[in-house]
Amino acid sequence: MRSSRRRIEPGPGQESVWDYPRPPAVAPVSRRVRVVFSGRTIVDTNQAVRVLETSHPPVYYVPRAAIDPTVVEPSTRTTFCEYKGRASYLTLAVDGRRSVDAGWYYEDPSTGYETLRDMVAFYPGRVDACFVGDEQVAAQEGDFYGGWITKDIVGPFKGGPGTWGW
Repeated sequence: MRSSRRRIEPGPGQESVWDYPRPPAVAPVSRRVRVVFSGRTIVDTNQAVRVLETSHPPVYYVPRAAIDPTVVEPSTRTTFCEYKGRASYLTLAVDGRRSVDAGWYYEDPSTGYETLRDMVAFYPGRVDACFVGDEQVAAQEGDFYGGWITKDIVGPFKGGPGTWGW
């Protein structure tokens, strides 16, 4: 491993993203997950899952049914993940404020990722705040991946300049 991506040794109660698998794994979340946009809690659930992939902070997915339906607008953007399949995006709109392509979902996920059907992930950098338990998460660097960084994971994390080829 080059020094720029040397694995940080996890402390007690921490995980290293370099120990996460590839292809990614989907794991249940035991803590409450909340998303706030435009000063309003738009998600508050105890039924989230997270996707764990080598070198990436976890991406948290929440049940679509847990999202306030009055704040969601469809988007025309789609992307493709080699593991999970075709992703569609959604835009948030609250009190005149919009966040374009703030979240994504897999309407028909690939085999092995069926758990993600009817689940939505949000970019923490495109909303006011995301919480796991009582901890506000930090956004993964860059504008592509959407990982949620908490105190219980260590990197280094893919996403910033110079990490595209990791």
